[in-house]
Amino acid sequence: MTGHLGHQPLRGIRVIEIDGIGPVPFACRLMHGLGADVLRITRPDSGAFGEVGRALTIGRPAHTVDLKTDAGRREVLDLLRGADVLVEGLRPGAMERLGLGPREVLRRHPKVVYARMTGWGQDGPLAQRAGHDITYAALAGALHLAGSPEQPAPPANLLADFGGGSMFLVVGILAALLERGRTGVGQVVDAAMVDGAAALTTMLHGLLAQGLWSDRRGTNLLDGGAPFYSTYRCADGGFIAVGALEPHFYRALVDGLGLGQRFAAERVSQDDLSSWPRMRAALAEVFATRSRDEWAAHFADTDGCVAPVLSLGEAAEHPHLQARGVFGTEGGASLPRVAPLFSGPDSVDLPRPSTGSS
Repeated sequence: MTGHLGHQPLRGIRVIEIDGIGPVPFACRLMHGLGADVLRITRPDSGAFGEVGRALTIGRPAHTVDLKTDAGRREVLDLLRGADVLVEGLRPGAMERLGLGPREVLRRHPKVVYARMTGWGQDGPLAQRAGHDITYAALAGALHLAGSPEQPAPPANLLADFGGGSMFLVVGILAALLERGRTGVGQVVDAAMVDGAAALTTMLHGLLAQGLWSDRRGTNLLDGGAPFYSTYRCADGGFIAVGALEPHFYRALVDGLGLGQRFAAERVSQDDLSSWPRMRAALAEVFATRSRDEWAAHFADTDGCVAPVLSLGEAAEHPHLQARGVFGTEGGASLPRVAPLFSGPDSVDLPRPSTGSS
């Protein structure tokens, strides 16, 4: 079954987006890319987002409304007539002070899904405190997982803003729309970046409870502690990523590096943590003998789980991502397209529902 880029499963869904920064515009970009009709409400005093936000707002029409006036409030309420979703990312209480809180909106438009995106949530001791991705990820325990053993490092703003924020916001909106299809009534979605960032660590909390994860960063299977799940510098200064977790993938890695006999003689084993320092030193030594792209080509037809660490520009040019249409040109920039792909209802690969009696 081949996915295609043209199918839009959210076609017919109308979204009113109260313009903001961070996870709200990215979530609305995703819904727009999946076919939703999204109208951005911009405020006269909001200012331009510049290069930071432009990629997240391309393609969605904008309409300026002064939300601080009665006329502006009435205009938004009128725009919500026939809408399915309202998305806002202001601090808790801000929409209520504007006369556009859930009580006012849902009283007039009970079928609307009112989606709220904040850092800390609508309530709790920190609800009114400012923050950014690094702040929410830190408190959620997610930031502790990234970086070197000596110091945590933020993975840009991907963890709480977009992973814990936008993605959970979209999941909440879609779930509420599905429930509305059964009940005919909308509801409030309270999405918080700190909640989502914490939820992303669920598997690791489970491993911690089983005694299979240490709170010492850089000592675990998935945080760079394992030499077969790490990155290595190559001869040209580039890096290669290794993710050979399963035994057969590990064997493909070791054989591809020509280290099989050496590891057997030195009793270096994947399961023997005491041999990991020697394993890491050997992997680093061998990877340093060739360039990043030479190693990528060497492992291209194997299951050694080896990949080049690409820059943003290089990723857009990679043949696999080009073949899947992952990137496209929007507003003169190369940007990732909305994921995932869909087969569409006309796919010949899908079974047709029966129309007759059995």
